[in-house]
Amino acid sequence: MSVITEDNVRGVGGENLFRDISADGDDITEIESMCMNCHLNGMTRILLTKIPFFKEVIVSSFNCDNCSWSNTEIQSAGRIQDQGVCYTLKVKTKQDLDREVVKSDGATTRIPDLDFEIPPFTQKGALTTIEGLIDRAAAGLQQDQTLRRANYPEVADKIEEFIQKLQKLKEVESEFTLVIEDPSGNSFIENPRAPQRDEALTVTKFTRTMQQDMQLGLRADDDLEEEPAGNDIETMKDEVLGFNTNCPECNAPARTNMKIVEIPHFKEVIIMATNCDSCSHRTNEVKSGGATEAMGTKITLHVTDPSDMTRDVLKSETCSLSIPELEFELGMAAVGGKFTTLEGLLKDIKDLIVSKNPFICGDSSSSDRFEKLQAFGEKIDKIIAGEMNIHFILDDPTGNSYMQNVYAPDPDPDITIEKYTRTFEQNEDLGLNDMKTEGYENEN
Repeated sequence: MSVITEDNVRGVGGENLFRDISADGDDITEIESMCMNCHLNGMTRILLTKIPFFKEVIVSSFNCDNCSWSNTEIQSAGRIQDQGVCYTLKVKTKQDLDREVVKSDGATTRIPDLDFEIPPFTQKGALTTIEGLIDRAAAGLQQDQTLRRANYPEVADKIEEFIQKLQKLKEVESEFTLVIEDPSGNSFIENPRAPQRDEALTVTKFTRTMQQDMQLGLRADDDLEEEPAGNDIETMKDEVLGFNTNCPECNAPARTNMKIVEIPHFKEVIIMATNCDSCSHRTNEVKSGGATEAMGTKITLHVTDPSDMTRDVLKSETCSLSIPELEFELGMAAVGGKFTTLEGLLKDIKDLIVSKNPFICGDSSSSDRFEKLQAFGEKIDKIIAGEMNIHFILDDPTGNSYMQNVYAPDPDPDITIEKYTRTFEQNEDLGLNDMKTEGYENEN
């Protein structure tokens, strides 16, 4: 069977034969071809069309007048893309069910709310809608129900119950998520707000695995044992790495993304972010990408202007902070590692001390303590608004914290950086006293 590509459907002189998706019937090509059901001749109709804000595709439809068998299929008219694509759509209204969808043969379709998945290459490519995808999935499950009821009635009942759940999704009584992941990069979900951003639709690109390349015919089977190219630190800097984990709040399976980021005039750090689809809990954490420095660092910022709130701040998990004007000190492990702005860090401190403090609610609360913490929160608000000048101090014995110098590479007159030798107790807390990095290979 010949493959139709963009190169062999252009006319003489490079004329583009692709029409808009609303093309008239005169642009449809009809070809007599053999029916794969009765082996007599039927009619294949081909439409070369453009999908707005996507690309050119070929829609084909076959119908046999002899046995009434019919089939439709969609095929990308372009090449396999350099990266795969994953569309995640939050279906919130019935209007979302009318979004146009292009699903290629190799795309995986998932509905996480029902723990339902359609594996790649189990369905032909289709040009349809969200509602059409649901109907097609239900029809596929319904196909052998008669035989199942005769031989496996319990299984048939469970499948029938699941089909009802699929059909109920079309009522959109509650929000659900639809995911289409296509390693070829040739699937698509319509954005009705294009070219503006669609808040309900998330589009991410990803690098194909060796197995996915083999499924698409881009890699030979014997290439599986080869070492993947570009598996080095320089390549990792340009990629977002991910691994499976559990949500710290509800313990449901979640995904943690990790990326190496280089902070100008400082060093590399590792930013990790976890987002739970089950309970919507989000968390982020920053780890140092380098070694523990030989000396500790104390950074003092004199906050005199509201613009200081926009300074980038890297607070490592071993860094403590203090505000002498408020007689306030916060230990190293209180808010964890963060890469944010000074305003964001102050808001985190306020949330920790005031909003999320368990000692200001319930039986353990007292009016005096509540009033003091509320007054502290109001002072934090004044600092953020630029109504109160303070000294903000970061003290990190590992030397892995950072405050942005807005005058870089020149010195910042409002920042004082002091290097100091760690005490024995600080080295003990960091586990450095018992760590031997020289001559250990000679010991038995």
